[in-house]
Amino acid sequence: MVWRSVVVSRPAKLRREHYSLAIEQEETAFVPFEDIAVIVLNHREITLTHPVLSACGEYGISLFATSDTHHPNGVFLPFLTHSRATRWLRLQLEMPRPLAKQAWAVIVRRKIANQAACLTLAGAEGADRLDSYARRVRSGDSENMEAQAAAFYFAKLFDKNFRRGQEHWANAALDYGYAVLRGTIARGLVAHGLLPSIGLYHASEQNAFNLADDIIEPFRPLVDLYVAKHRAPNNAELQPADKAALVGLLNVDMATPRGVMSALDAIEHAVESLARIYEGGAKSALELPTIIGLRQHNREM
Repeated sequence: MVWRSVVVSRPAKLRREHYSLAIEQEETAFVPFEDIAVIVLNHREITLTHPVLSACGEYGISLFATSDTHHPNGVFLPFLTHSRATRWLRLQLEMPRPLAKQAWAVIVRRKIANQAACLTLAGAEGADRLDSYARRVRSGDSENMEAQAAAFYFAKLFDKNFRRGQEHWANAALDYGYAVLRGTIARGLVAHGLLPSIGLYHASEQNAFNLADDIIEPFRPLVDLYVAKHRAPNNAELQPADKAALVGLLNVDMATPRGVMSALDAIEHAVESLARIYEGGAKSALELPTIIGLRQHNREM
């Protein structure tokens, strides 16, 4: 099915009415909880009831709060009990380091391949060079091809003076889209009983989402493609329509080993395949998506 992303950008009261989210504004809109994947609260004058939070946990919905700059700064993740949570924790902690490094190399190769595809879809040059970078990735990305590819990629996708730390529209849009992906991936990990803080490559003791930061990498170019194709002037502010479209990327088609599906479903399959690796599968079991454009997924399953 096609999941819905609910972005609330005006004063509102959110409450639960039976099996639906009721959004009270000038009029009241109702959205079935079972249809919702993500809720973004993007205004300071939004109130919600405890039953809404409870429903988010019950239906596996990620609920994002935003800061004064309207960027996601917190996420409510379902506390989904898993019958084998302790077993999954043990498997994560005991994963052989060589296997973790090989899995990370698979992730980096697909990320760079998707960056190459993004350049082609955006009408920019340089895909061949990125493909050569992808072929040079070894276990653990020992030569740091990911960073070399990124430096080349962003200069080609935007311009040679582009830097990720700069304050302008493109970086604000990238940050917003990445934050939504990150929280959604964390939701998927928790749903499968995995602990998001224990990563394959990322290992910061101050990061509760190390594993999400591993899995997100091949998905980032989807956000990059949207930003490149809809780029606004550097001094422009991120508009509510931009934010809704960035959240809506979760419903964009991606190609996977199991066929074309939405990015949200591709995240679920990527997490499931990662779980199989923890259970003893080979690194080749990791199912990662390929970007194919920005077409919205609209086929019922």
